[in-house]
Amino acid sequence: NARLFPRVFTLEMQTTNSRRHSMKLTKLFSLGFAALFTLAQIAKSGPPLICHALNIGGAKSLPWSNDVWSLSGKTDYDLSRLVADTLELLAPSTPAIVRMETIRRATLYAQKDQRIAKELLLKLRSRALDSEAKEPALSEAKRRADALAWFDLGYLVEGWEAVVNSNPASGLDGYAWVEKAISLRGPDPEMEFAAALISLEGHHAGHQEHVEKAVAGAKGDSLLATNLATHFSGDKGDTIGAMLGKVATAKN
Repeated sequence: NARLFPRVFTLEMQTTNSRRHSMKLTKLFSLGFAALFTLAQIAKSGPPLICHALNIGGAKSLPWSNDVWSLSGKTDYDLSRLVADTLELLAPSTPAIVRMETIRRATLYAQKDQRIAKELLLKLRSRALDSEAKEPALSEAKRRADALAWFDLGYLVEGWEAVVNSNPASGLDGYAWVEKAISLRGPDPEMEFAAALISLEGHHAGHQEHVEKAVAGAKGDSLLATNLATHFSGDKGDTIGAMLGKVATAKN
């Protein structure tokens, strides 16, 4: 019996390890399927940066139709005012979530006129580059203001990536500029929320960290909390927060 013990012990260990390996694979597969199902929901409803309207409370943004889920906006909106209106709305005091919704609306309006789309892109790009060309930001206020310029440009670029029509921002990396904005501005849960939405698809190593910081920051940000609790594109499925969390867990 003593001679058999090492062999029995080895067999038991192999069986235990096999079970653990099987459980791990099962967990990975279940997480993978959960993520795939979530991404399938996204594909069905459309790109979140464009097709999902954000709740901005009573904040001012570009005029829109009474149907908040409309992708056309107001039929009588004067497109010649789009660039000027957008730049005015993207003031230093405007919160990131309101900026995101304003840029989403601007992107949808700009689809109707490629000349205006390019002008908006160039204006935001020039503003970001101008902020970098000036003397290095010495004050926290200056750094935070510069960060907004990069954030706006990056979010616009990523929104254009989701648009089917001709993309004036083709080849540009908006996600990198949003990350740059976060590094310049410092802790900003709403910017983390934007980065989490952008990094839902693709191989972005920072997705989970963005989700965690956005969720943690929502405790002190009622507008962010409201948006995380909103169902994606008005569906009755996962909330935005749950959707981001599932994909983040699967990517980890």
